[in-house]
Amino acid sequence: MPLESPTPPAPRILIVDDDPGQRSLLDSFLSSQGLKTVPVDSGQRALEVLRAEPINMMISDVRMPGLTGLETLRLARKEHAQLPILLVTAYTDVREAVGAIRDGAVDYLAKPIDLDELLAAVRTATGLSQHAPLKFSENRQLPEHIIARSPLMEAVFRDASLVAPSESRILITGESGVGKEVLADVIHGWSPRAAGPLVKVNCAAIPEDLLESELFGHEKGSFTGAVAQRIGRFEQANNGTIFLDEIAEMSPKLQAKLLRVAQDGRFQRIGSNAEIRVNARILAATNRNLEEEVKAGRFREDLYYRLNVVELNVPPLRERPEDILPLAALILTELTKGRARLSSAATDQLQRYNWPGNVRELRNAMERAALLSSGELILPEHLPARVRGATRPAPASAEPADAERLEEIERQAVLEALRKHDFNRTETAKALGISRRALLYKLQRLRELGCQVDGH
Repeated sequence: MPLESPTPPAPRILIVDDDPGQRSLLDSFLSSQGLKTVPVDSGQRALEVLRAEPINMMISDVRMPGLTGLETLRLARKEHAQLPILLVTAYTDVREAVGAIRDGAVDYLAKPIDLDELLAAVRTATGLSQHAPLKFSENRQLPEHIIARSPLMEAVFRDASLVAPSESRILITGESGVGKEVLADVIHGWSPRAAGPLVKVNCAAIPEDLLESELFGHEKGSFTGAVAQRIGRFEQANNGTIFLDEIAEMSPKLQAKLLRVAQDGRFQRIGSNAEIRVNARILAATNRNLEEEVKAGRFREDLYYRLNVVELNVPPLRERPEDILPLAALILTELTKGRARLSSAATDQLQRYNWPGNVRELRNAMERAALLSSGELILPEHLPARVRGATRPAPASAEPADAERLEEIERQAVLEALRKHDFNRTETAKALGISRRALLYKLQRLRELGCQVDGH
């Protein structure tokens, strides 16, 4: 009877980053994929580990106090000429990172980190199978009130399950009404902080002159109307999570104060010199393109990279039509306690509409229908006029041969756009007219089919 060959030990990955949030993300994610990780907070500590332990790969941030990532790379190369080294960099440092490849880096990743790209780079450098699927936690169950029938939303929640256990800050993006707050609820519920508070602040709903007090609190008498001491939302979120919605609406002054909290958890109440330290995980959300806001000078670049350790994009409802009818039925059940149902004509009309207002607009439409319906059946006339007037073709099931041809056409279009834009995910998504999240899902499918989508 032949002896089975022993399973080779998992590669050991040295993670070098002074930012606890990003270090936690890399540690948590790579560990979940069966890799052994050694996280350290400085280049000096990384060099000590390399001298003392067997390491198969090093992943290092570029900007760090003391030894920078580039300096650590050059020093590591003197003693470990064959060690694969991957650099993580902000887009302003990309030129330096490209130059660092000449100094021995095998590759670089731009922030915010794309988990698919990270895993592909690690597998390439360590010789692991490129076609092994991502591993996801089997214990992450979605709450019953959340619908994720579409592959796109399944992918979003799978990514959320991978980053929720870490301490990393997360930026949730997407159009108004797509459900960014719902995703924040799920991330908190899946995190080790689930027993702690989840404090939510809508930065667009609070006047600018009151938002600082709302977030950081104030002392009695610190300004007109401050008749008592106020505990701010960050203090309330200690040992839990704070969700900052519409983060792009924050003024430059508050952005500077938020940056310090994001860096070391320290701040002062208005009217006080005493320093307060809190341990609150920050989840931020916006419907704007923060990269464009940074270029326009309306949002701090350093704050953008502090908040955007990893980005989760919630796709618009028009890109996930599989969710429309289940969401409508769920909302109706909540509103009517299960008494009302949709007629076939109403469901057809719901599927024809483009839903520019996303899930929020769908909820408003169902509330209207429930009010106007005198019986238990929702008819087209109970829907808003804009929904009744939609003329987009309803989804139809294609024949298998037709479906295969369509898939091949789409596959070629995506690959061609990728090559044309030098494998830049953001530019490729713009060229194809889809969200970045939709593109990442398509690339994941293509990677599983053996297509080259990473540009290496």
